[in-house]
Amino acid sequence: MRRRRAGLAVIAGLTLMFSLLPGLSASGAPNLSLAAGQVSTIPDWRLQTSRTATQTGDVISGPGFNDSSWLPVPARSTVLAGLIANNRYPDVNFSENLKQVNKNDFSVPWWYRKGFTAEQPAGTHTFLKLKGGVISRGEVWLNGTKVAGTDTVIGAYPTREYDVTSLIRNGDNAIAIKAMPSDPSKDLLIHFVDWTQLPPDRNQGLFRDVQFANSGAVSLRDLRVSTDLPLPNLNTADLSVKVNVRNDSSAAVSTQVTGTIDNVGFTQSVSLAAKETKTVTFNPANTPGLRLTNPRVWWPFTMGDQPMYNAELSATVGGVVSDTASTKFGVREITSSRVNGGGRQFVVNGKPFLVRGGGWASDLFLRTNVRYIEDQMNLVRAMNLNTVRLEGKPENDEFYDIADRLGIMVLTGWECCSAWENYGSFNAEKNRVAGESAESEAKRIRNHPSLLGFLIASDLATPAAQEKIYLDAFARADWNLPIIASASNKSSPQLGNSGMKMDGPYWWEPPVYWYNKQQGGAAGFASEIGPGPTIPEMDELKKFLTTADINKLTNYTASQYHLSPTGTFGKFSFWGTALDSRYGKPATVDEFVRKAQLANYETNRAQFEAFADNFSDSSNPSTGVIYWMLNDPWPKLFWHLYDYNLATAGSYFGAKTALRPLHVQYSYDDKSLSVVNTGLQDSSGLSVQVTLFNADGTQKANETRAVNSRANATVKAGNLPQPSGLSTTYFARLLLKNSAGTVIDRNVYWLSTKADTLNYDDSDWYFTPQSAYADLKGLNSLPAGTVDASATSTAEGENTKTTVTITGTGSKVAFFLRASLRKGSGGPEVLPVNWSDNYVTLWPGETLTLTATYRTTDLGGAAPVVELSGHNITKRSLPAS
Repeated sequence: MRRRRAGLAVIAGLTLMFSLLPGLSASGAPNLSLAAGQVSTIPDWRLQTSRTATQTGDVISGPGFNDSSWLPVPARSTVLAGLIANNRYPDVNFSENLKQVNKNDFSVPWWYRKGFTAEQPAGTHTFLKLKGGVISRGEVWLNGTKVAGTDTVIGAYPTREYDVTSLIRNGDNAIAIKAMPSDPSKDLLIHFVDWTQLPPDRNQGLFRDVQFANSGAVSLRDLRVSTDLPLPNLNTADLSVKVNVRNDSSAAVSTQVTGTIDNVGFTQSVSLAAKETKTVTFNPANTPGLRLTNPRVWWPFTMGDQPMYNAELSATVGGVVSDTASTKFGVREITSSRVNGGGRQFVVNGKPFLVRGGGWASDLFLRTNVRYIEDQMNLVRAMNLNTVRLEGKPENDEFYDIADRLGIMVLTGWECCSAWENYGSFNAEKNRVAGESAESEAKRIRNHPSLLGFLIASDLATPAAQEKIYLDAFARADWNLPIIASASNKSSPQLGNSGMKMDGPYWWEPPVYWYNKQQGGAAGFASEIGPGPTIPEMDELKKFLTTADINKLTNYTASQYHLSPTGTFGKFSFWGTALDSRYGKPATVDEFVRKAQLANYETNRAQFEAFADNFSDSSNPSTGVIYWMLNDPWPKLFWHLYDYNLATAGSYFGAKTALRPLHVQYSYDDKSLSVVNTGLQDSSGLSVQVTLFNADGTQKANETRAVNSRANATVKAGNLPQPSGLSTTYFARLLLKNSAGTVIDRNVYWLSTKADTLNYDDSDWYFTPQSAYADLKGLNSLPAGTVDASATSTAEGENTKTTVTITGTGSKVAFFLRASLRKGSGGPEVLPVNWSDNYVTLWPGETLTLTATYRTTDLGGAAPVVELSGHNITKRSLPAS
């Protein structure tokens, strides 16, 4: 529940509230508003190690304690995040600088402290709220008194609330929190597993808000709204509004609970005994207006719009507002079940929903940068990726707000490879924390329409005891979305089989792999799979690697610090073998980077296309795929679709090509062509034009097939022509045209007459080895291509839109052209940028238009310049003012 921040007219008293500050200038002693119905967030902290702050909690939390020598840190700041913000280390993102952080600094507790002033009106109650746990455990002190200790403040996710009315003073106050050392193998915390180098503090400290909430005699908690659609009809929706109404006083009280949703009002009188809590429900049975006619239905962005509703409630006592609550929600209904073949299929508003998503990685130091998160989610939507999976790192509230607004689905749940799945270690305390974690997270996110479901385990099966704990917690939270036993092909006693699979791969596989229904191929729901290394462009590599680091990239047997800390994923190994065998061994690191973009593009495109191709297979359909992974918690060389600095390279654009909403594609296994439609409208009168070219530019085939595309389905459009005389490396261009002959989708493949083959008998958990390789070395000797190109820019509010027009000239193909936007000629790349397309290939006489949209301020006052490069054209700069 998100508490209202605007005071109502009937609330008396000053309404000065804390806000979350991104900077480090710690406010001296902010005033805490304790007017009824208000919530104030601690804006920042002072931080100190217990090696220096050796006093006891009663002393440190005393209002007169001097913390002026302590470090100022943001409101949400782990210990290491605070030290980084205070420039205690060289750039921890660069090269191996993270090794310079002394892990021993985090073997002792650290203190957070904040002084503030307050005036508490008579008859009001003040509650201290922890919006998440303290990693790993915490002591909470207020004005010299211990509020809670490490026996209850445990774990990353449980929310806590304490009545501190008697502890608040009129005038000076202070709060202090002692965070204990973190060990994800012992407590239910956060662990980055093999995703990246690990944070040396193991995320010790605070990563969510600490707040003070004030109310009169009656407070409102846990506002939730559920929606019920009479599927398949969407012409009405029943709303159920529930809120917990609590009497915080020691005497009986009567309160009027009143609320509105749009123009629908509702109210109930509630009598409460001293300290009593009741759940008040509003639904069509007692409020007919809560049966909406022609509701504004919320959809994933690939299927429709994202309208939101707002529910606002207040509790009054004697005509005076005692507390308020509000939440946004969307009208939608989500179910899931296992279909033929055993895969789990999600259904949104009665429509089968093919999940094509990516695994989200939080910032390595758990810092919250809302604009950075929003920039990432905008890249996700621009790529047409429809889902994000959170494994054990549920983000802060802003993340879900953004997902709601953009229509991106979120599949959340617990993590693997830490205390969360060490079920043999679950004692009474850990069982309690597990239940508290599930209930807290469910209550926090349940009103968000973007939520798809909750995975109560990742790699293992949940035993009966823990399954019951989780299910009971979700029931207490009124959770009404799918709950799934595991992200792997496991079962739990009550939930049954997950309908998920986790058969790999996590490292290189060629495009054809994804079409075979063995292992991680396109059948069922693959909860985390991907082809491993994803190499950024050279500009990006130079931001986090030394010259020596970059030169070492061509040594596939060398350990790379910006790969995984594990032995399995710490070297390029057979990914490099495949790159050399298929494209030819790079002579330079620049050639290595260039060829890596080709490999990343083609296999990422194939992964997403294969799962779409088999979506309409009634016998064993593909129902979902989560690319492992979406983004970087720290600069990396593997497992991402865009990099840490939000640069988009071959990995991103291969996926973006595959994910277009009305799309023509090629299947590597049977050479068939398909048209994929992820929207909810049929599209008839289409045609597919397929043209084959030899590497020297000779056209070998050119055919057109009529096709009608069905809504939310895939249809076949014949096979790829098989003319004689194809060069070993050749091209296939697919054009999807509407009834007017206009090209509405375009897809270019570079193919080989020699097939990639796989040895499934020797498959391991993270890969299936290749026994033979496609021969794409003909790309190394392409004749020079020539193009004409120009660029112009226009202002669009706070953004600039740059349009690049490229026309093929001469007689040869212009292959894999990349446009990048620069801050002036030769300047650094502008990031982030939403490119409509990139890494494009065109033939003589073809004209392609690319657009780039970006914040004008990101130019830093420089004139925009487009740098155009490619595999067989001369690099050039295009003024784009």
